[in-house]
Amino acid sequence: VQLQASGGGLVQAGGSLRLSCGASGRTFSLYGMGWFRQTPGKEREFVAGIHWTTSTTFYGDSVKGRFFISRGNDLNPIYLSMNSLKPEDTAVYFCAARYGARGTLDSAQTYDYWGQGTQVTVSS
Repeated sequence: VQLQASGGGLVQAGGSLRLSCGASGRTFSLYGMGWFRQTPGKEREFVAGIHWTTSTTFYGDSVKGRFFISRGNDLNPIYLSMNSLKPEDTAVYFCAARYGARGTLDSAQTYDYWGQGTQVTVSS
């Protein structure tokens, strides 16, 4: 599956954005999908994930209650709604997909496919 994140941009603190993850290829046999973010010099950070069969969602501690991952259609299988944005949310956001069931959804190492990221910048 090929992925492409979109929807990033510049927003003021307290604002909202909605990211989309475009996909081509098979998504029906996925184990899960997720969103991660990364800033220069830091490791990729888990933001949100969703189990494909049960639609159970998981969130990183820093975004709980503010960000929400949701499923869409085959062309845009997942979205990330980001509310009450903070300057520390500034990062490049990536969507990712995995077919294997080994490991937890918050582990970047368990994902098989990654899309190009989209920049989110939150001004104070």
